[in-house]
Amino acid sequence: MNPLAAIEAILFVAEAPVSEGDLAQVLEMPLATVKMELAGLAGRLEHEERGIVLRSVAGGWRLYTKPEALPYLERFLTTGSATRLSNAALEVLAVVAYRQPVTRGQVSELRGVDSGSALRTLVRRSLIEVTGRLPTPGNPAIYSTTDLFLESVGIGSLAELPPLADHMPATEVAESLDQAPTPR
Repeated sequence: MNPLAAIEAILFVAEAPVSEGDLAQVLEMPLATVKMELAGLAGRLEHEERGIVLRSVAGGWRLYTKPEALPYLERFLTTGSATRLSNAALEVLAVVAYRQPVTRGQVSELRGVDSGSALRTLVRRSLIEVTGRLPTPGNPAIYSTTDLFLESVGIGSLAELPPLADHMPATEVAESLDQAPTPR
């Protein structure tokens, strides 16, 4: 089997990004050759009429669907073949991603509702993990995102998250939202 076909097969079955070093070791090839093959494959997939692309994320390489396939994927996902995260879980995931390390109490306080169920869901899906415990009464768990989170959102590190300020309302709008409504 030619090296490119072997790389494609490995990346197709991999559940996590595969490092260049791991590929070189498995294929018994020089690292430089693996890097050249990956760059060539990434370029071809990007420019051809294919439904996938190859990206370098979270310390390795992974196959992803092309953005242009989104309408078809959305229709496929509504067939019931896949499960989605609830809005509550997405909110909690955003809080953990931007505020980590964070405790359940801190997440719940920020959201204004209990977040225990959403945190358990995210841990079960390996998007967040317990990375320690606070030395305070009750020893609350400390949560942080995982490499699977980075991989799922297509970034290499948390530094690539968009600035939160870009998604916040202007100060005047936020202050008006905080004011209690007046009865009529």
